[in-house]
Amino acid sequence: MSNADITVYGAHWCPDCRRSKQFLGEHQIPYNWVDIEEDPESEQFVIEKNDGKRIVPTIVFADETFLVEPTNAELAAKLGLRTKASRSHYDLIVLGGGPAGLTAAIYTAREAIDTLVIERAAFGGQAAGTEKLDNMPGVPDGVAGIEFSQRLRQQVARFDAELLQAQEIAAIYQQDNYHCVRTTDGSEYSANALLIATGSRYKRLNVQGETDYLGAGVHFCATCDGPFYKGKRVAVIGGGNSATEESLLLTKFADQVTILVRKGEFSATAVIQEKVLSHPKIDVRWFTEVKEFIGKDSKLTQLRIVNNQMGTEENLQMDGAFIFIGLVPNTGFLEGSKILLDRWGFIVSGHAILHGDQRPIGFENRDPLLLETSVPGVFAAGDVRDTSTKQVVSAAGEGSTTALMVREYLKSI
Repeated sequence: MSNADITVYGAHWCPDCRRSKQFLGEHQIPYNWVDIEEDPESEQFVIEKNDGKRIVPTIVFADETFLVEPTNAELAAKLGLRTKASRSHYDLIVLGGGPAGLTAAIYTAREAIDTLVIERAAFGGQAAGTEKLDNMPGVPDGVAGIEFSQRLRQQVARFDAELLQAQEIAAIYQQDNYHCVRTTDGSEYSANALLIATGSRYKRLNVQGETDYLGAGVHFCATCDGPFYKGKRVAVIGGGNSATEESLLLTKFADQVTILVRKGEFSATAVIQEKVLSHPKIDVRWFTEVKEFIGKDSKLTQLRIVNNQMGTEENLQMDGAFIFIGLVPNTGFLEGSKILLDRWGFIVSGHAILHGDQRPIGFENRDPLLLETSVPGVFAAGDVRDTSTKQVVSAAGEGSTTALMVREYLKSI
C-alpha cells in the first residue's frame, strides 16, 4: 500500500469504482486501492461504515470522512478542485489546460487579457502523465512530467488567469458577437475569443473484452496505474514513442514487460529503441496483434494474440495490459459546430481553411490569422490541431503564437 491519503474500497467488477479510480488518476491524485473481495477485514470495515450495507466504492479521506458512490462532481468538491468561474464573461476562454493552453494563458494574462482556462482532468495534459521530459530545451537533466505541469500551472496562476478543473465541455456556440461555452454541469460562459487546446486521448483497440476490463487490467496510463503491478507481468501494446517510453517506466514496477508490436519494427526514436531492446526485463513480440482480453473473477488474466504473419494464435498469461496505439482528438463537443475538422477529427486552421474561391463565413474580406479556425475569433493549438507535431515544446510554441494572434484579433473587434 502506498502513502496516499485517500483509500478507495471497492471491487474489480464495480463500474463506479473504475470511474472513481479514473477520476483520481486523471487528476494526478494518489490513492490506495483495496479490493474488499480479497480482504475480509476491509469488507467488514465497509459494511460498518455503511450501517450494515456492503456498498462500493467507499472512499475514505485523510480527515477520516468518507464518500459512498460519489459522483465526479462530489469528488471534485471534496478534493477542493475549483469547478465554477467567478463570472460569466471573459476576453478569452481557453479550452484545455495542457502545455498549449497554459502557455497561451501565461502570455494573454501577462498582457491583461482577461483569461479563463477550463480543463477536464489534471493540468498539464498528457505531459503530466509522462515520467520524464528529456527533450526540453534548457533542461539538460530532464524534468518529471508532473513537476513540469505543476510549474506551468503555478506560472499561469501568478499572472491571475482563472483556472477551472474537472469540467467537461459539452458544446460551443456563437451568440450575437460572442463565443459561448457550455459545460456538462450546465454552466455557461462567453468570451470575445476562444482557444481550443483540448488535446487528444489514447486510441482503443476495440476488441472483445477491452471495455470489460478497463481499470481491471486494461489501462492507458503507466504513470497512473503502473504502481499496481509490482512484481507482476504486464503487456504493452504499440510500437511508437509512447509505448516504448511507458514500457521503460513499467520496468520499475513489473517483473516482466512484454511489448506487442503489430509490425516488424518500432516507430519510436532510435535512442528509446536502444534502451528498450537492451533492457533485461523487456521482451518484444513482433507481428503480434491482440484479438481478445480474457479474465476471471472480473480481473484480466490472459491476452489472446495472433501472429499476423503466420496466422497462429496463443494465449499469454498477463496481469495487466497498457495500450498505446495512437491518438484520437478531443473534439467530440464540436459536433454540429462550424469548426472545420479533417477526416480524423483534428481541427483545421490557418490558410488550410480556404479552398479556392470558397471562404468560410466571416472571412470574405480577410484571410484567417495563423492558427485561427473556420470560425473567426476561434483558434486552435496543440495536439488537437491537424498538423501539430504532438510534442510538448511545439504545443507550448503554438500556445504562445496563438496568444499573439488573439491579441491582434481582439484589437480588430
